[in-house]
Amino acid sequence: MKIPHPIQYQGSKRNLATVILKYFPKKIERVVEPFAGTGAISIACASAGISKKYWLNDYNKPLSQLLEMIVNKADELSDFYEELWNQQHSDSIAHYYKVREEFNKTNNPKLFLYLLSRCVKGSVRYNNEGYFNQSPDKRRKGARPHNMRKNIYGVSFLLKNKVIISSLDYKEMIPNVKTTDLVYMDPPYQGVCRDKDNRYYSSIDHCEFVIFLSELNTKKVPYLISYDGKCGNKKYGNYLPDNLRLKRIELEAGRSSQATLLGKKDITFESLYLSESLLKLINIKPENYKKQHHEQLMFFEEKSAYA
Repeated sequence: MKIPHPIQYQGSKRNLATVILKYFPKKIERVVEPFAGTGAISIACASAGISKKYWLNDYNKPLSQLLEMIVNKADELSDFYEELWNQQHSDSIAHYYKVREEFNKTNNPKLFLYLLSRCVKGSVRYNNEGYFNQSPDKRRKGARPHNMRKNIYGVSFLLKNKVIISSLDYKEMIPNVKTTDLVYMDPPYQGVCRDKDNRYYSSIDHCEFVIFLSELNTKKVPYLISYDGKCGNKKYGNYLPDNLRLKRIELEAGRSSQATLLGKKDITFESLYLSESLLKLINIKPENYKKQHHEQLMFFEEKSAYA
């Protein structure tokens, strides 16, 4: 089964999901994502039958509401997207800006889906006032309605009646996670949050995040984190401290969207941290990962679903 993904989103782990899932136990009572984004890891888990329960949380409320609609209102969302997509053909650029203006007034998640599908490289940007301000990709018009509907239905099939979706500060989740959960975290890279270049809706404080991880350790909750990384000669953030007793490996993520936008060929490497509690549950030696040539080809071929 091809794994469905309705949302283009910079930073999504859809292309690394197979590698990351290697470090998941064979069966998990519940997968928890405090920084869910598009939910790519949970969708991949559901496709692989790893768990029957999920908790997707993202502080970006329109995004979490969009995930809720994808799962529980697939028909309504698909119909709305098709109608909105068909309205753009007389002047698609003006149409995009009109939809963007309306979204910034209303935070309507149905409008957000069209903007994410149509914006440059799925590269989400917000201005200092918190308004979505990314430009349209002038070379394409977003996912065709038929393909979007197929992907929405696919995610709904995988997650409906299995998932809780919320929009909490991640620290509020601590009382409700347990040792039978597996927590996967993909927080914003250090140094690329709203106060820097507006790449993410909300930043996280490094020290607060380390305390959060310490609390997970105390509760013996198994977890993985995609956290810091490097692109070319540029490093994003500091490594997590040794006292957390984490195993760190590097995963090659390919050319970054940002490098592509700037006409560069820099390769992104992302750190994946595995907790001590997780390492006791899995029977695999953590190793650095480098993409193979055929995987790069598959990544580019997938873009044909977009007009």
